[in-house]
Amino acid sequence: MIPSQRHLFDIPEEVAYFNCAYMSPLSHDVFAAGDMGLRRKYNPWKLLPEDFFTESEATRAVFADMVNANADDIAIIHAASYGTAIASANIPLAAGQNIVLLDEQFPSNVYPWFEKAKDAGADIITIPRPADDIWTPLILDAITDKTGIVALPHCHWTDGGLIDLVTIGKRCREVGAALVVDATQSLGAMPFDVEAIQPDFLVAATYKWLLGPYSMGFLYVAPKWHDGRPLEEGWIQRGGSENFARLVDYRDDYQPGARRYDMGERANFALMPVAKAALDMIMGWGVENIQTTLSARNLAIADRARAMGLGSVSPDLRAGHFLGLRFPDGVPDGLAATLAANKVFVSVRGPAMRITPHVFNTDADVDKLFAVLGKEI
Repeated sequence: MIPSQRHLFDIPEEVAYFNCAYMSPLSHDVFAAGDMGLRRKYNPWKLLPEDFFTESEATRAVFADMVNANADDIAIIHAASYGTAIASANIPLAAGQNIVLLDEQFPSNVYPWFEKAKDAGADIITIPRPADDIWTPLILDAITDKTGIVALPHCHWTDGGLIDLVTIGKRCREVGAALVVDATQSLGAMPFDVEAIQPDFLVAATYKWLLGPYSMGFLYVAPKWHDGRPLEEGWIQRGGSENFARLVDYRDDYQPGARRYDMGERANFALMPVAKAALDMIMGWGVENIQTTLSARNLAIADRARAMGLGSVSPDLRAGHFLGLRFPDGVPDGLAATLAANKVFVSVRGPAMRITPHVFNTDADVDKLFAVLGKEI
């Protein structure tokens, strides 16, 4: 269990922030890293050619450690949609095949597959929300020898409904389907092992559970796809780009591994140090410790909510860092706005009021949440 780390964040005492799945705050040290990064551009004569490579490589390596991958498997991107676009551009799909998705899945891992299916003459299979909250058996039943792509989250973004990606990954390999995972709502708060799951592509934006900046993210690319086609043909992805004096000696080869898929201007002197500092902070706490801590927090909230007549997905069927509270007659109109007016911050997504705390939350925050709820329901 990690004790409250509120002192590391600029969160006033009167604010109860349970909205990490929407946008995480930056810690003091992470914010300072961004200030340092901006100052390098403020005085550009201090920037050296090697600075275009060193920090991005160090950040790539930390992310690789987080997911049990090699640095060569990681591309630096600016959004989840960029990562899924790379996956869509490289995975073949034939007419008559299908793509498996979940009902109410986040759009960045849906729209690319709608277009992919349309272009290929393939079908979309959408798994309906299960009445018993158990997603995995329905997904397994949908994956057949006609399935070309399975595009899923690790947990559902509305209520944390958990997906058994190890079992699904095995099924995908049995039928020859590619597995594409958007783990934006889990990485950093829930362990992910690419060796166990074996996704073809794994994408995550940094501004939620990775506690980092907006407009940055990472893409894991399985080695079998390292020779694919990037979305951009920038100078820094090409072999020998470290030698600025020879950039006009155009080359056909790319930097090794998944680096060919890096976004343009990947060095990003303002945001890269923010992402690196945030990843270092998470790794210092330990992802498993974060999950244990947030699971305990949400279990306590769920127990108090149950006494008020509110339901949620069973703890064994959801990610511990997520809690979607369900109301007997649906989430009351305006409830999130009323909570915000009282400086309690949550989100409403789909059928649930989403509670997503982090290690900066306290018991006093929980008391404040229920004080407002008790007046409104």
